[in-house]
Amino acid sequence: MLLETLELVGIVAFAASGALVGVSKRFDVFGVCVVGAFTGVGGGIVRDLLLGIHPPTSLTSWPLLGTALATSVVVFFLHSALGRLRREILVLDALGMGLFASTGAAIALDAGAGALASALIGATAAIGGGILRDVLVNEVPLLLHRDLYAIPALLGAAFVVAGTSAGLADNTCLVIGTVVASGLRLIAMWRHWSLPGPRRPRE
Repeated sequence: MLLETLELVGIVAFAASGALVGVSKRFDVFGVCVVGAFTGVGGGIVRDLLLGIHPPTSLTSWPLLGTALATSVVVFFLHSALGRLRREILVLDALGMGLFASTGAAIALDAGAGALASALIGATAAIGGGILRDVLVNEVPLLLHRDLYAIPALLGAAFVVAGTSAGLADNTCLVIGTVVASGLRLIAMWRHWSLPGPRRPRE
């Protein structure tokens, strides 16, 4: 039950971040819904394709796609109440990333994937929606920026796998994985942590 709930919350968070990006780009209601929906369910689609689930659950279960579309419509009409869009987009993206990292790893484990594969699939699910969002609006994906993004996702998924292997309860692993991934991402944004970049060549 908690797994399904967290997946829905993750879809809401990612769809809201995608819809806010669409609003900031001045898209119409259809464009906002397209960006929001693809962002909300994109990570789940990538996860299911990697696990050999055809067609992906997000395309056959109407509550998942419906939640993403409904969230996008709500954001379109109420975005003015959200204040500064950039901050809300990043916070919602961090929340969605953490939720998809933990749920993606748990679903991969349930599907019989090994520990390493489950961690990688969880991380891929976490960053998939954000990549689709940024590609749709013609921006460089957050994954390719210097700030921490993929690493928190991978750590969150790894905690789910490690906790499950250690015999912890599934719900406990999901909560820990989500907190680790989203928390590290939010702290990294707050403290301006980033990975080292290439040195500038000497003139």
